[in-house]
Amino acid sequence: MTIANSVLEMIGNTPMLKLNHFDTGPCELFVKMENQNPGGSIKDRIAVTMIDAAEKEGKIKPGGTIIEATAGNTGLGLGLVAAQKGYKLVLVIPDKMSPEKIRHIRAMGADVRITRSDVQKGHPEYYQDYAARLAREIPNSFYIDQFSNSNNPLTHETQTGPEILAQMEGKIDAMVVGVGSSGTVTGLGRFFKKHAPNCEMVLADPVGSILTEMVNNGRMTEAGSWLVEGIGEDFVPSICDLDLVHKAYAISDKEAFQLQRELLEKEGVMGGSSAGTLLAAAIKYCQEQTTPKRVVTFVCDTGNKYLSKSFNDAWLADQGLLSRELFGDLRDLIARPADTGDIVTVTSDDNLITTYKRMRMFDVSQLPVMDSGKVVGLIDESDILLGIYGHKENFNKKVSEVMVTDLDIVPPRADIDTILPLFKQDKIAIVADSDTFYGLITQIDLINHLRKTAI
Repeated sequence: MTIANSVLEMIGNTPMLKLNHFDTGPCELFVKMENQNPGGSIKDRIAVTMIDAAEKEGKIKPGGTIIEATAGNTGLGLGLVAAQKGYKLVLVIPDKMSPEKIRHIRAMGADVRITRSDVQKGHPEYYQDYAARLAREIPNSFYIDQFSNSNNPLTHETQTGPEILAQMEGKIDAMVVGVGSSGTVTGLGRFFKKHAPNCEMVLADPVGSILTEMVNNGRMTEAGSWLVEGIGEDFVPSICDLDLVHKAYAISDKEAFQLQRELLEKEGVMGGSSAGTLLAAAIKYCQEQTTPKRVVTFVCDTGNKYLSKSFNDAWLADQGLLSRELFGDLRDLIARPADTGDIVTVTSDDNLITTYKRMRMFDVSQLPVMDSGKVVGLIDESDILLGIYGHKENFNKKVSEVMVTDLDIVPPRADIDTILPLFKQDKIAIVADSDTFYGLITQIDLINHLRKTAI
């Protein structure tokens, strides 16, 4: 154990873990724990290399601005390095990224620009085109452009690859990777081709990405959409060498998020959504083998960045990715059913400060008031505001003094059309019968239901 003089010295040399609780057929499966880097992901590595190279080439001047288009993790790595070296940082991030990543990046002092994730390369709001435009507009700036930066794959060819081979004592039969900017697949592919030529490069790709068809059939297809972050592409980056890949697996979001959670439950490893995709592909590969092989993949980043998304049952349900019992009535529209414990409540005896804190903690604007298992009222932000305005001591008032008791209770078997008039009055539907409270239906819940049925 040594003392580091800079957080940058702590990047790399991450542990290798053998997985013992998955069915891997005749194979052994290992994961390289890139979530142990100080920025929480494998992208810390390329951030150091790309900025160091830009300095040596005179592309970044003191006090200058670094610009990048990123799914989040490269931005965190760049933020880490830029802060240590005194550069400003502007990041363009697609709007499907997790709130935790965006908050983390902003906390590091970066200027974050959120752009659309539903457009493709060539559109002015596509995140890479947006970043390139900023680089032309901002004086003394440099666009890192990880997608065409040769120092990206060089990082993995000269650093990550040798680490893996040393940890595996030279015995590795397959390496399972994803493609985001493609630095990992290209860099590792080049390294293993030279130093472990029998090692197969295997691609784990989200359903909707174009790369699986490119690898398996040499065919370009139209890109779809996916929710897993950081991997999958709608184009082939210029630094991407798919000729190094032997086989690709297309993994659905549902399977990826399931494996992401199983990794935590079975092995105690909290990985990001891409780890679920890589693990799913690695397991498929292992189970297809007829002879023992040593297979390595990555935990590319930490799952702490996905607590509001893939580790959130309500979010998964909103995306149609969580299997729940269907009733064929209004209960199917409830995002947070009462019997799952997801719904946040207060009692009529709670005070307003307690109610306010719960609203802030769980990012909701109204709460059902529950006494003895029954809904006796509703309280929202306006009720609290009117209750305390001009009299701060009124935060100690009981909920019962300000809550709404004229409730719009709808039985679960009611027709969906019956709740529309409530929404026109800016109300929410309380789904309950004489014995049971099932949950609330908000306008966004109905929108999500209609979106899922339209797909």
